[in-house]
Amino acid sequence: MSEFSRDVVGIGNAIVDIIARCDDEFLKIRELSKGHMELIDATAADALYDAMGPAVEISGGSAANTCAGVASLGGKAGFIGRVADDQFGRVFNHDMRAIGVIYETPAANDGAPTARSLILVTGDGERTMSTFLGASVELGEAELDSAMIAGAAVTYLEGYLFDPPKAQAAFHEAARMAAEAEREVALSLSDAFCVERHRSAFRALIQGGVELLFANEEEIIALYEVSSFEEAVAAVRSECRIAALTRGGSGSVVVTPDGLVEIPVEPVEKVVDTTGAGDLYAAGFLYGHAKGLDVETCGKLGSLAAAEIIGHLGARPEASLAQLAVRKGLIS
Repeated sequence: MSEFSRDVVGIGNAIVDIIARCDDEFLKIRELSKGHMELIDATAADALYDAMGPAVEISGGSAANTCAGVASLGGKAGFIGRVADDQFGRVFNHDMRAIGVIYETPAANDGAPTARSLILVTGDGERTMSTFLGASVELGEAELDSAMIAGAAVTYLEGYLFDPPKAQAAFHEAARMAAEAEREVALSLSDAFCVERHRSAFRALIQGGVELLFANEEEIIALYEVSSFEEAVAAVRSECRIAALTRGGSGSVVVTPDGLVEIPVEPVEKVVDTTGAGDLYAAGFLYGHAKGLDVETCGKLGSLAAAEIIGHLGARPEASLAQLAVRKGLIS
């Protein structure tokens, strides 16, 4: 697929992450569901921010993190997502360009401010997210860059952005643009709560032309309303050509037309923060897929990228993923 001008173009929420440590009691007092993402309004975001301890602010957003990972691997990535013309919007714009991701979506001069995600990390590395989506959810078909989509090997859609009808319509239009240009479409389910809210819509989108699906064990079980991972694997095989399903410390399983490929977890000395693990797994897999590598190598690249990200705070790589992959013999 080297003839494409981009390996991956991601479409999703443009968010600035605000990350702080806390204990389980902090989550319990505030009735936050550990390990999940909850949508909140601006008032709740301000209140939680005031209660949080010292924080680190890093540009984020699920698909944006994936694009950052693709760039760190040496790939060519573009991103489409909406920010406001404010301080956080300018930070997001700068951060994307600084890591080598093409980002040209015009900032909005009116409406809600740039989105932010308040991420609380407990001692076990688990992250609990309270997200104010702000300007990001106002993304619509007008912001889609048809030339960027047509020039990318894969268009990657972020499930977190599936709540507003306007964004859903943009997803379907982006998928149509990709199909018209004979490009592939990938989808991340993002979160089990997203699946519960949009199960039918996700299934329709998958059946309508998603070639690559990314999900964790909980999400894929929720999608098909079954009681076991094995049942979910059997169900997804009939609807999607390739499904990369992560299972935490047990590694991942890649479902293909030819069978299942088991991918071991990449060892990590200490789990510091699981924020972005799934995003970076997708980055490694998509990079490998865009370069025409076999699914086992794609999965190993995903595991390697995920391992790097959980070893430190934040969802953007601190080390060069390309150098790590070369040392592992996964790319040259």
